Amino acid sequence: MADSNISNEHGVDEHCDPNNPRIVKYEDILAAARRIVGIVMRTPLLKSHMGEKYGMDLYYKAEFLQRVGSFNERGACNVLACLTDEQKKFGVITASTGNHALAMCYHAMRNNIPCCVVMPASASPIKMEKCRELSGNKVVIHGEDIAEAKQHALDLALEKKMVYINGYDHVNIIEGQGTIGIEIVEQLPDVDAILVPVGGGGLIAGIATAVKHLKPDTEIYIIVKEDWVMRGILHVIEEEKFVVEGAGATTIATIMAGLLPNLKGKKVVCVFSGGNMDPKVLSRCIERAMAIEGRLVKFRVTLEDKEGAFTEFCSLMSNIGVTIRDFVPQRTWVTSEIFYTEVKVIAETSGLNQAKELTDLVKKHYKEAYFHQLSEHARVTTERRGPCLAPNPVCMMK
Repeated sequence: MADSNISNEHGVDEHCDPNNPRIVKYEDILAAARRIVGIVMRTPLLKSHMGEKYGMDLYYKAEFLQRVGSFNERGACNVLACLTDEQKKFGVITASTGNHALAMCYHAMRNNIPCCVVMPASASPIKMEKCRELSGNKVVIHGEDIAEAKQHALDLALEKKMVYINGYDHVNIIEGQGTIGIEIVEQLPDVDAILVPVGGGGLIAGIATAVKHLKPDTEIYIIVKEDWVMRGILHVIEEEKFVVEGAGATTIATIMAGLLPNLKGKKVVCVFSGGNMDPKVLSRCIERAMAIEGRLVKFRVTLEDKEGAFTEFCSLMSNIGVTIRDFVPQRTWVTSEIFYTEVKVIAETSGLNQAKELTDLVKKHYKEAYFHQLSEHARVTTERRGPCLAPNPVCMMK
């Protein structure tokens, strides 16, 4: 939001002025669709392998297939096409932690428009480097968070006469993102519901505007806890064979978590908004999701320090089909008798049932065994979505 207390020496974002709200209409989104056609990919609507499991006709809008790996290309392409010749000469500047920055850099490069991106120090190093790789674009690292980066970008825009492009609230950005909604209705005319990830709100604002114009009875949702997002990433990799980032996985995560039982038997589209996943974060998400589901089990057990004790323990694990991922004996810092050894174990199981079998088996054969508590989030939640907050929503009048 623009702050009236900021002095004239600081730049302000006119697209975030609560006293002068901007309105995006369907006709604006349709015009954006015509501007970006042939430049931005019309992404496929992929039939899900997981739909049958959840009792619905499920599809994925594959925005992760865009050139820079996210839906942000649509808004970036549209906003740059709307600039005047004078604005193109001085160039554009934006603040972003990743995907919006990549999209702006790529399409600015395509159009030979100067572009500067301000990223906070907390942004992904991989995305910083990708922005730098796009020739002709300048990356400035400033601030600890996006708010500080944004203010610096606004100040630079004022100083250098560049156009500041808000990644969420700029009307041309929202128009571009809304083209996804037009495509979904064209690809699946009888769609019942669309699940959309929400960050800054530009994506859902654009999609909702387009879809509610074309098919007012279509329902649009999203809210889910992070544990389920990590599980969503894991299951998409395992069952659909592609990688989506956390934001994109929120859509399938809501279904997995059992938050939308009213969608059973309906045609549902999950917007997979992007696939730019840091490999380190991806690895962490996969392992944490496996732990939540009881597929990775951590425990300590005390064994007799005698010949064959370790072999016997490993054999016991093998007999029930459990794989030992990590096995660390500890003889020094233990409180048991001198002839015993404590072992720290990470084991891989097929899921909660086998994890329970493993727990019972170890506790039966060994007196001292301590298991890291299995997550309660592994089970489907009993929570349900709240009422729609839209005024007089058509979708709730069925």
